[in-house]
Amino acid sequence: MNQNIKSLEPALIWNYFYEICQIPRPSGKTKAIQDWLLNFAQEKGFESKTDTIGNVLISKPGTNGYEKKPAIVLQLHMDMVAEKNADVTHDFEKDPIDTYIDGEWVKARGTTLGADNGIGIAAQLAVLASNDLEHGPVECLFTVDEETGLFGAFAMEAGFFTANSLINLDSEDEGELFIGCAGGMNTKFSFTYQTEPAPADFFYVNISLKGLTGGHSGDDIEKGRGNANHLLARFLWHENVETDLRLTHFKGGNLSNAIPREASCVIGVPWNQKEQLRVNLNCYLADLEDEFGDIEPGLKLEMESTTVPEDVLLKSDSNRFISVMYASLTGVIAMSNKLPGLVETSLNLASVKQSAEKEWIITTSQRSSVETTKHALSDRLEALFSLAGIPATHGDGYPGWNPNPDSALMKKVASTYKDLFGKEPKVKAIHAGLECGLFLEKCPGLDMVSFGPTMRGVHSPDERLHIPAVAGFWTLLIESLKRI
Repeated sequence: MNQNIKSLEPALIWNYFYEICQIPRPSGKTKAIQDWLLNFAQEKGFESKTDTIGNVLISKPGTNGYEKKPAIVLQLHMDMVAEKNADVTHDFEKDPIDTYIDGEWVKARGTTLGADNGIGIAAQLAVLASNDLEHGPVECLFTVDEETGLFGAFAMEAGFFTANSLINLDSEDEGELFIGCAGGMNTKFSFTYQTEPAPADFFYVNISLKGLTGGHSGDDIEKGRGNANHLLARFLWHENVETDLRLTHFKGGNLSNAIPREASCVIGVPWNQKEQLRVNLNCYLADLEDEFGDIEPGLKLEMESTTVPEDVLLKSDSNRFISVMYASLTGVIAMSNKLPGLVETSLNLASVKQSAEKEWIITTSQRSSVETTKHALSDRLEALFSLAGIPATHGDGYPGWNPNPDSALMKKVASTYKDLFGKEPKVKAIHAGLECGLFLEKCPGLDMVSFGPTMRGVHSPDERLHIPAVAGFWTLLIESLKRI
């Protein structure tokens, strides 16, 4: 148990964050945190309710003198991305997050921290539990399974909350207010293949590409970080041209909204090409180190011999898999021509997983602030993979949130920020997906703004939460609630 987290200030929000870190809540497995929230409401005497998918709403009346002020919704998601380093033993459905303090940052040992969006949950609970705040009626909305497709926001019925203004607490940069976000869509490609007996006179190796930074496939996509799936496919493509390569295994990445940090494969080459394979691998590693420089300081490309497998992919199937993986787009596709510096459209070659015998599922994530462009990019991917005979299944996706620079709520929060900190906040749109677009569909005219404390490395085991920023975030939140 790490008492250091509980000793931080503001004490109330950090104590609740510590408690939340003890409750397993990976996407799709949020019942424990749902039950905890409902028990919290009952113990505090607040009205609460849940819907069929598991969203939770806890309502607190206005404080003395503020009872008749307009209500406001505080909103966030209760699930977290479950990512860990390959050498870490951790069960996200059972184990608490092992937190620690490193200078000005709170981190987790070898796993995601869950500050996205655990610190938002902690802030809501602190507002609900505080007896010395001034605010109108507050509705605290906790949605489920945001990280895997915004399922809670999708399924929430209109009228679940009553307020006409909403503060989303799911942003990750102190001093920035967000009034827009990209829409997104996931696509799954089913690659089925046939095998033949593995040539016994080949040299077989396991190749691992690991140590990449990874990160959020929306927030971090413009940082130029390596995509493990794409970089490993690039090496295989060149080897496939030069050698009689046989592929037997490939896996990489985990979640659609995380840039893949690790990928591995098992291949075989004729014994007389063994040394050339090792030379080529070392040369490729040198190329990657030169290309990525300080961006990927932990990059590793390792090879170790392995036993002869029972079978390998047919050469034709191996060729089409390697070719389509290397040909696939990934990273930033286009920058916005309306908001300088904003990524408009991106693609993440997210994961390759064994789904069934002789079937791999390749998952991609497309994001765009332009709805038609999001669909066009998805169609373009489908066209590419169809050339390799690989069918696509597109998810429903979610809409973007069109910025409203005239938002009264944003202007109120912005003026509050300036009064508190003596400087103007940056008003921006974000390339990551927020649930606000879906709320706007269900509640036309809803006025919204999003802000939060500084986080880095989100959706990766490098996730960290900036301690000083939490204090500023809390001060801005409670003063905004007083003024709205």
